[in-house]
Amino acid sequence: MIPDSASTLPPLQYPWCRTIRPIAAAALHGIASWGEHLIAIDATNGYLLQIDPKSDNTKILNSCRDADFAYATGLAIADDTLWLAWNDSVYFCPLDGELNLQHFVTLPYTANGVAIKDATVYITCYKAGCIFIYNRDNGREITRLYAPGIGLENITVRGEELWVCDREEQTVFCLDRATGEVQFSLLTPFENPTGLTFYHDPDTGEEILYVAYCHDEPYIRDNPNADPNYELQYRDRTFIHPLYFHVQPENRAALSNGYLIEMSYVEELSPLEDVELKDVEWRIALPSETARQKVKKIESIGLPFSEEIQEDQRVAVFKFDIIKPGQRHIFGWKALLEVRSIKYRFTPRDVEKLPELSPEFQTRYLTDNDQLAMDTEIVRRAARESIARETNLLRKMYSIRNYVYDCLSYGIKPHIDTPDIVLERGVGSCGEYLGVLLALARLNGIACRTVGRYKCPPHPDKFGIPLAPDFNHVWLEFYLPGFGWLPMESNPDDTVEGGPYPTRFFMGLAWYHIEIGKGISFETLKSEGVLVQKENVSIGELAINHVQFKILEELPFG
Repeated sequence: MIPDSASTLPPLQYPWCRTIRPIAAAALHGIASWGEHLIAIDATNGYLLQIDPKSDNTKILNSCRDADFAYATGLAIADDTLWLAWNDSVYFCPLDGELNLQHFVTLPYTANGVAIKDATVYITCYKAGCIFIYNRDNGREITRLYAPGIGLENITVRGEELWVCDREEQTVFCLDRATGEVQFSLLTPFENPTGLTFYHDPDTGEEILYVAYCHDEPYIRDNPNADPNYELQYRDRTFIHPLYFHVQPENRAALSNGYLIEMSYVEELSPLEDVELKDVEWRIALPSETARQKVKKIESIGLPFSEEIQEDQRVAVFKFDIIKPGQRHIFGWKALLEVRSIKYRFTPRDVEKLPELSPEFQTRYLTDNDQLAMDTEIVRRAARESIARETNLLRKMYSIRNYVYDCLSYGIKPHIDTPDIVLERGVGSCGEYLGVLLALARLNGIACRTVGRYKCPPHPDKFGIPLAPDFNHVWLEFYLPGFGWLPMESNPDDTVEGGPYPTRFFMGLAWYHIEIGKGISFETLKSEGVLVQKENVSIGELAINHVQFKILEELPFG
């Protein structure tokens, strides 16, 4: 955690805001702390790298090509001894010697990560789905722990905790070292975490959790020998970045890296056909204040608006005496937001005895009030099949999510169909995934509501650059009686046909999710006091929306 003195450090020197980009590295995997340096494996080049986290200065420790560590992925340092997870085996050697590796143990499958604590060796293995635990002195297996995620994992140890990063889950898990029970989990700000370590900064005395990342980055290459000369290429992108966090046991939540973001939503009045509307009230939802999102400032763009509260949500109201053919306007809002990733931690045992839903919640969140086709046979059958005989609320919601992921594949459509049509077709957009999830959950007695509306393009290292999302986006919240609303993504976790599916966004949201208008319509239009139906006049036919983000800075915890 960041001490109070952190705020006195100049931002550019403050290590919690600094991305480490080692020179010549292609694919960083395991990393470990060694004195004032970080030691890392470059699995592509086979380098064992010594990295200065303050300057990116990089040194190859295995400069003799006979000591090429290509494809090694796990790394740990204990008592000046280097440990490597390499192919299906784990090796060790003195770090300050000739790096002559000695064999420790061979697994039945590929070893991905390794960590050392006293006389105990921890080894992650994706194919086995577990963490092997060995005796360091005699090489005998002691026991195994279940791996917390579904992807390739790396591992480090701190005190009585095991810390595991999972590529597919985009998550770091904190486990009890003895039992393997997950204490809490943290969403990482970047995708594909491949290594992690705790580093004691010699200047500030802070303990920093560093995470390595590795993936291919698409870019446009200017090729003078091609016609046209611009072509799509991919390049290695690897770096190390601090993962800072704040655990809130009382809220069963953990917050991680945050950013100050400027978001603007603007409508450009430009009707496709001549339309005349009188006494117009154009309502646009404003960003919400939540446990992970703080609204610092909101101002109007183009035309002024008044603000109203609708079902506890802030709404901007723009008024026009008349909208007539040939009229043009630009109007909307700009918001300054502090956003962080959040991950809640509840287990089925925590929700065994829940209070009943209030009559108000049953009326608002268990009924078909949004064309959910809850009375059709295909939807009602899906609701029964999705939970089987499950009675626990958390398991029911998890089973419904997986059932929908099994039934649907993702695809973009120009309009949103009802859940019965979507289930019959087997393909849906995020809004159609959402409709099916809402219908099945509500039929099974789980109160839920729509949340969204946009995601900031996930480029947390591109500061001050205008970023435009390709699409809008919606997800849902389900209600846990006695606690409150929990988030769940509609479709981004549907990553592999048939599963297993990540749980990163089951009771979790990344920093780039922008929460706007919880449980209410994002945008509505009234004329002469009557709600204008989209069958008569569609907002999309009246105006062009412009959505833009700017990531201004990374936010340390103070």
